[in-house]
Amino acid sequence: MQLRGEQLAAHLERGLQSVYTIYGDEPLLVIEAADAVRAAARRQGFADREVLTAIAGFDWNDLVATACNMSLFGGRKLIDLRIPTGKPGRDGGVALQSYCARPSPDAVLLVTLPRLDWTEEKAVWLKSLTEAGVTIKLTPPGLAELPAWIAGRLQRQGQGASREALVFIAERVEGNLLAAHQEILKLGLLYSSGSLSFEQVREAVLNVARYDLDGLREALLSGDLTRLSRTLEGLRQEGEAPPLVLWAMTEEVRALAHVRAAMAEGRPIDLACKEARVWGARLPLFKRAVQRIAVNQARMALSEAARIDRLIKGVGTGDIWNEFLRLGSLLSGQQVFCVKNG
Repeated sequence: MQLRGEQLAAHLERGLQSVYTIYGDEPLLVIEAADAVRAAARRQGFADREVLTAIAGFDWNDLVATACNMSLFGGRKLIDLRIPTGKPGRDGGVALQSYCARPSPDAVLLVTLPRLDWTEEKAVWLKSLTEAGVTIKLTPPGLAELPAWIAGRLQRQGQGASREALVFIAERVEGNLLAAHQEILKLGLLYSSGSLSFEQVREAVLNVARYDLDGLREALLSGDLTRLSRTLEGLRQEGEAPPLVLWAMTEEVRALAHVRAAMAEGRPIDLACKEARVWGARLPLFKRAVQRIAVNQARMALSEAARIDRLIKGVGTGDIWNEFLRLGSLLSGQQVFCVKNG
């Protein structure tokens, strides 16, 4: 069965198929669709999850072995199979066809791939996956469709905006879905639910401070506490909203924690970064940060971010801006010093 991306949520509410195949050239959409399947599987009792990554040297017998292990222990499991190249090869194609001929009753197989070329889209293995379950090809919206896509994302967080405001956002991000996603999250942090005025949207999107959030991310990833302190102080003096600062820092912390944990499980750093939505110009600096920190540092940073979130919401006491610096210090290994007030 083939579904469009917008049909997935309603489909998952009706129950799960044995096999899901998700592919496309926009990583954000593939990751979100795969996350939706994973969440539905957890809700429906597939408590265990095993990740298989088909890179060079991958033994395709592991797919069969993972499925067979279900009946030995009685649990139901999600088999999370990632094929980063989009080409399983001859052995992989045979293994996928064999699995689809007799899918495990105690498992859901989730296969994620990047954009497939026309030869792979006509391959027998993809046809087998489609016949055994659900296949979703995700195509990013064009510039003309982007305002409607943004409207849908705003609606998810209880907000709406005029056509003029939606077009304004679309034109500012120039078709970049990740940038659009970040602007939408920013609007959710800055404003409550309801209809947003054009001026509210314009002010949020055009708010590029001298000490901007991109500079904050760079300082955090570089481990340069002096620069981080200076940037935080600049943001504080320019009146930047603490929830936005926390959001920017927490996105990096979560990504670092995910990639570090994935590497500890033996997954390649490039694949783990893609899963964490890290790509483009940000990637080299991020990789250096990953190599600098340990798994326990990333976990401590996540806990600190959660504590700051509670402070922002009025639970607990402390100087939020000093706590931002403390959060950065956990990823640098350096001694904490305070942001000056006044």
